[in-house]
Amino acid sequence: MTLDEELYIINNIDKVPDILQQIERHTNQHHINPRMMAGHIQGRILKMICRMIKPTNILEIGTFTAYSTLCWAEGLPSHGHIDTIEINDELENEILHFINLSPYANNITLHIGNAIDIIPTLNKVYDLIYIDADKRCYQQFYELALTKTTKHGFIIADNTLWSGKLLQPIAHGDTQTKALIQFNNFIANDKRIEKCILPMLDGITIMQKI
Repeated sequence: MTLDEELYIINNIDKVPDILQQIERHTNQHHINPRMMAGHIQGRILKMICRMIKPTNILEIGTFTAYSTLCWAEGLPSHGHIDTIEINDELENEILHFINLSPYANNITLHIGNAIDIIPTLNKVYDLIYIDADKRCYQQFYELALTKTTKHGFIIADNTLWSGKLLQPIAHGDTQTKALIQFNNFIANDKRIEKCILPMLDGITIMQKI
């Protein structure tokens, strides 16, 4: 997507709430890799997907600065709930600050720690699970997600086209690209789900548990 196309889309879709503008400014000013944040276009897509699926419970693996968390919350029914997991404990206060500024604080529970350890302790099942964390662990996250997804529930994985790196020679030591290639190959052949890849932004894979 060119910058002109991106600006055109932004000018022709819904604006974002003030709280998301605050998160975007803060993330760009205080984080080395702000592109980890979902951003305007992807955020509106996540909200719309949530409206279409109408989940009661969402599990998010990878909170970062809570931008995508609050996008999911926008589309969530008023009685719905989000469990979001962030491995970086240095982000905890920052995340809670923005969640508490939003109107959705009562609908969100933040878990700090390794999702591989936390997910088995969550005593509920989810209608929608969003994976956007360490790419090297995507397949582990996915297998755990399947055990926590309702029948016909959805698992969504972000960054599955990885800026085109999957179609290029893998640089020495690039374990994330290698892991994403393995993940995509595994998903392509997994009969437990139906799946598609949305060829937009950095690639979004949508899977439905059969």
